[in-house]
Amino acid sequence: MNRVLLTATLLAALCIAGCDKPTVVNVPAVPAAAPGPAGPAGATGATGATGSPGEAGKPGDGTTVIVTPPAASAPTN
Repeated sequence: MNRVLLTATLLAALCIAGCDKPTVVNVPAVPAAAPGPAGPAGATGATGATGSPGEAGKPGDGTTVIVTPPAASAPTN
């Protein structure tokens, strides 16, 4: 009887020791530097040069082009 009790106690101690997990410690990362507030606005730049004027358009020849959208396809299930 004493050996059975001793064996059971040792077996229980081994089972408990096998389940004991070490504590994991996570080391926090070093935080990145955050940008500071925006500074004052700088001076405005000089106005650019004026571009060359475009060519005058040509009158149409009286034709009209009508573009129709494609036919709707059947919905897929």
